[in-house]
Amino acid sequence: MSLYELVSRPTIASPVLVMGMEGWIDAGLGAANAVAAILEQAEMDTVAVFDADTLLDHRARRPTMHLVDGVNERLSWPAIELRAITDPHGGEALFLVGAEPDHHWRGFADAVFELATDLGVRLVTGLGAYPAPAPHTRPVGTVATASTAELARQVGFVPGRIEVPAGIQAAVERRCADGGLPAVGIWAQVPHYAAGMPYPDASAALLDRLHALTGLRFDVEALRAEGTATRDRLDTLVAGNVEHLAMIRQLEAHHDELTTSAGMTMLAGDDLVAEVERFLEEQG
Repeated sequence: MSLYELVSRPTIASPVLVMGMEGWIDAGLGAANAVAAILEQAEMDTVAVFDADTLLDHRARRPTMHLVDGVNERLSWPAIELRAITDPHGGEALFLVGAEPDHHWRGFADAVFELATDLGVRLVTGLGAYPAPAPHTRPVGTVATASTAELARQVGFVPGRIEVPAGIQAAVERRCADGGLPAVGIWAQVPHYAAGMPYPDASAALLDRLHALTGLRFDVEALRAEGTATRDRLDTLVAGNVEHLAMIRQLEAHHDELTTSAGMTMLAGDDLVAEVERFLEEQG
């Protein structure tokens, strides 16, 4: 049984496929707000619709009922779709958007790989954000989960061997790698003390790195303005506490020491694992 229905076939030569799925680690709503910016600015058409009844647990992701004067007019159901998008500058790509599946991960990864192969995709990339021991006073860094060392170097990476829980994007990346299709996840490093609040600089960093990798270009000026306001609020909160100031200075020194001449932030693996585990515990 197929997990998707092909609705249309886009006329895009060698497209990039961008994954912007909900449901896993997304510190500071970095990926969610980057996806929102893409959805707001891009022109798009539906290419394929996935079987949400098979893939999703509707008790965990309940539909929204729309009531007017007590009358149930309709339900809005969670969905997973592959769309063809055009950015404001004419760049074209495929965009996988929707809820992270609750079931059939291997089958879903196979289906995405099948679609990508059928549509001539040349690169699969995903967006995410995680809490890191990084200060808000420095630019947001990005690191990769990639199918090749070359792709990892283009984005930046965490050195050493690390074991962390995986989301559906990692499953799709691995399936693509096994099938010989280049794949890379772009992860923004959000200051761990700001991971529970919107952190617009992370979203802007993801879109900047997406542009560098794929050529897709979206306006990030609004995100940068919101990021400036967020950093100003954090500065105000920190300024009145000697311990907080000391923590920021320590993080700055750690960040500067681990920033290479190429501009890639290399976090120690143990630091990354500790911050991710802490974030997951706080999110329940």
